[in-house]
Amino acid sequence: MNNPIQWLEIATIDLERAKDFYAKVFNLKFVFIEMPNDKMYVFGEPDKVGSSGCLVNSSENKPSTDGTIVYFACADVAVEAGKVEAAGGKLIIPKTDIGEFGFFAQFIDTEGNRIGLHSQS
Repeated sequence: MNNPIQWLEIATIDLERAKDFYAKVFNLKFVFIEMPNDKMYVFGEPDKVGSSGCLVNSSENKPSTDGTIVYFACADVAVEAGKVEAAGGKLIIPKTDIGEFGFFAQFIDTEGNRIGLHSQS
């Protein structure tokens, strides 16, 4: 097994604000789930490895610009990067060429998380 990502959780302070931001930037569709101590919006296809996650509001998770960076796959990083600021985020690294590995960009979302974008072109 090559241990691909099974699930990811992006911490939020304001769950509805985060949902609106990610819907605008990535055109994601969400399903709301409420658990005893957490509220979350699930996106992607949970039955497929590496394709799903959630925005989560929990006392155990805090947004951060330090540490792990989640990268969203894009056809062209410039498209999603171009939507970040209009949706309320801050673009911190514009589309950057990384040679044979394609292109990347990074932004700070409305909750204070550093998130990455990656594309081959």
